[in-house]
Amino acid sequence: MSAAARRVLIAFALSLGLAAGSCDEEQPAPEGGDAALPAGDAAAGAGAERLTLPSGAQVEWLDVLNDTAGVQGATARFRFVDENLKPGEDRGADMQALCDTFALTRVEGMVPPPRQIVIALADRPVAFGQTDPDAVQLFEAYRLENAACIWEMF
Repeated sequence: MSAAARRVLIAFALSLGLAAGSCDEEQPAPEGGDAALPAGDAAAGAGAERLTLPSGAQVEWLDVLNDTAGVQGATARFRFVDENLKPGEDRGADMQALCDTFALTRVEGMVPPPRQIVIALADRPVAFGQTDPDAVQLFEAYRLENAACIWEMF
């Protein structure tokens, strides 16, 4: 088994262990009383979890990738699908909520610890690193500072 495959396997095993310990926890509603994002259970598998965002939109957690470094080093990429996503929509508040209440709770214990979280929202699943000219895709990057997601411009 290659070193890269071992790292992915170890990171996956650690994330399952962390998720198992938090599967009964509930996250508070985002500030302003908008719909809450559940803590969920990563052991149940990505894609099995639907989340309601502050805008009222429903998204499905597709996956998390942490085996490809970003510009700041270790990066955790959380990918979500919203089949109703339209071109030009401002979903900044939804993506901030996904970072604050979903991704942030899942990066603790990742090896190596991510320096950045990227939230990706698309209208359909798109393989990582691939293009789909018909897909609507939004990306936001956040640095981790004092246990908070701080938005960064790409």
